Amino acid sequence: MTGLLGEDGVTRCSWGNSAPDYAAYHDQEWGTPLHGEAELYERLCLESFQSGLSWITILRKRENFRKAFKKFQPAKVARFGDADVERLMQDASIVRNRAKILAAITNARAIAALDTPLDELLWSFAPAKHRRPKTMADVPAITDESKAMAKDLKKRGFAFLGPTTCYALMQATGMVDDHVAGCFRAKRS
Repeated sequence: MTGLLGEDGVTRCSWGNSAPDYAAYHDQEWGTPLHGEAELYERLCLESFQSGLSWITILRKRENFRKAFKKFQPAKVARFGDADVERLMQDASIVRNRAKILAAITNARAIAALDTPLDELLWSFAPAKHRRPKTMADVPAITDESKAMAKDLKKRGFAFLGPTTCYALMQATGMVDDHVAGCFRAKRS
């Protein structure tokens, strides 16, 4: 089955029709090329926080994450210390997972140590060719490129970013276009 017709008459990837929050995210953000250090760092963090949870949980807490993590300005988060970790662990408006909070801080520090801009680094893993999935069952969880991205990021000191999380990041930021055939967002190719 290709894209599914939503109650609003719009044909989307099936997950985009499951809740109004998902429809808005699907229609306006997912798969749209995204650039910028803070923007990509935010997505790195949110994809990491999503690990093991439903994406809608993260979507609904996104503004709280932005507030808690200083609008995802890596230089500001890199300065977070033990008191900040404890503050975040007490903040019920975000996901309170110590390992994920520490990873967000570690990753901000890793960005500061990069020898190339984060934008350039992440986008270097975008595949030259990508086949449009016909159905959601055709969408991979990992790819050779996401494995390579995860390996490279780990080597550079990043944490909590395995191949599955990296592929989700690639999808979310438009490095790959996994809108299924028939979805109104699918680019003609």
